[in-house]
Amino acid sequence: MKIKSIAHAVIMTAGLVFGGMPSQAQQAGGSLVFLVQPEPPTMAGYISTSGPIGLLAPKIYESLFDYDNAGKIVPILAETFEASTDGKTITFNLRKGVTWHDGKPFTSADVQFTIMEVLKKVHPRGPNTFKEVSSIDTPDAHTAVLNLDHPAPYILRALSAYESPMVPKHLLEGKDIKSAELGNNPVGTGPFKFTEWNKGQYIRLDKNENYWKDGSPYIDRIVGRFIPDASTRAAAMEKGEVLYGAYNAIANIDAVRLEKLDNIAVTTDGYSMINPMALIEFNTKEGPFTDAAVRRAISTAIDRQFMIDTIFFGYGKPASSALSSNFSATGLYAKMPNYPENGDIAAANKMLDAAGYAKDANGVRMNGVLDLIPYGEDWRRAGEYLKQAMGDIGIAIELRYEDVPTWLNRIYGNYDFEMNLNYFYQLSDPVLGVHRHYGTDMIRKGTHFVNASRYSNPNIDKLLAAGMTEPNAEKRAVIYNQVQTVLADDMPVVNLLELEFLTIYNTKLKGAYGSAMGSYSSFSDAYLED
Repeated sequence: MKIKSIAHAVIMTAGLVFGGMPSQAQQAGGSLVFLVQPEPPTMAGYISTSGPIGLLAPKIYESLFDYDNAGKIVPILAETFEASTDGKTITFNLRKGVTWHDGKPFTSADVQFTIMEVLKKVHPRGPNTFKEVSSIDTPDAHTAVLNLDHPAPYILRALSAYESPMVPKHLLEGKDIKSAELGNNPVGTGPFKFTEWNKGQYIRLDKNENYWKDGSPYIDRIVGRFIPDASTRAAAMEKGEVLYGAYNAIANIDAVRLEKLDNIAVTTDGYSMINPMALIEFNTKEGPFTDAAVRRAISTAIDRQFMIDTIFFGYGKPASSALSSNFSATGLYAKMPNYPENGDIAAANKMLDAAGYAKDANGVRMNGVLDLIPYGEDWRRAGEYLKQAMGDIGIAIELRYEDVPTWLNRIYGNYDFEMNLNYFYQLSDPVLGVHRHYGTDMIRKGTHFVNASRYSNPNIDKLLAAGMTEPNAEKRAVIYNQVQTVLADDMPVVNLLELEFLTIYNTKLKGAYGSAMGSYSSFSDAYLED
């Protein structure tokens, strides 16, 4: 865990209590009100990986496993699993006595349906994650056997509730999954049941009295509030009207002030399975940025360290490749050219001169529009800096900031954009979080947070396929080095920052961070202390 704050010693102490197991018996009762920013477009985490969905849906839906902060598997709907010696079958022994919130039993048929008919077909990352799954056998109600074309150990790391929520077959079978009513009235097996969605105001979840885990949950109610204005969100946290804000729901500039209060703590813990990366996506098929030389110049001009220091208050580090440096431990990451930490305006101008883009009398080479992810003030501020940096190399930029549904439809529904400031989760393996940017088969119009650039390179497709199935670590590292080399030249996506998200919480909230998924966990063990 990495914590940087003005009140370092105080926050360290509070963060350890927050992140570890409760030191006393959990208290039952109470309502947990926390920020959800912005309002999610749906509660169907199986068709969209929009960040706000993850704050609530994993409290309703569960998957086969969770992961603790050390990365170890924690059994949830699967009590145990066993892989064959050749790695081509994985047998899951499912928990007995689990019911959906409508009282129907959870069985292996739900696992089969979820993976084969939902995740493989409509989930943004599922077609890639579960590509090697050819079939699922269900010899009995509590056994599910995944049959694989090739070994795919990364699959286990995708079986969290955020990434692969199990859904009720009896409520989705035979229906249009993308438009099914379940998206607005979710039914899961988790510790909290969906109760109410007051559009523009809040989503309410109530305690599942029939939850399979004895004694859990402890909290009676969770209310996710939508507060569009950043200063109002900060004021609500300060007054104790909300007790929890994650994924920079509280702007970093306000977090610095709030962390000085005795009842407020700040932590970066709980994001180890997320691996977030801020980036610019380019439309590579039409508009002013179809030339890779222009995209490389933009990447070269950006002062990433400045963005970290001034916009994100030191939380994060400059990106230096298509893969996060967090993959260094596995040997997959390699630092690439065209990613200067502090930017190089002179070099970027020379690159554009050489590519034949002359400046007019006003010093402008081309015009463009940068769409900003509508997730708060930090992204607006980042957009203002990027506008300035690109202006320094003769690219005149207009910033566009729209509501979430409009933005999602523009970027992923209509491809009606030139540049898009966004952030993506690279997750715990490149197959899970990186491939979706670059594979030709991930150009899936209408699917959120996949290859909106419409980048297609047969060589990259071949390398990604090889990286997915290569069991040898050294050979896999060579493959991904080649991937990064090609992408540093083509640059369909400019990675900007390896982010560290902040969670701000009232210290009366305990036991909320036993999972490596952090805010995207179930909160089954969370409780409120008087």
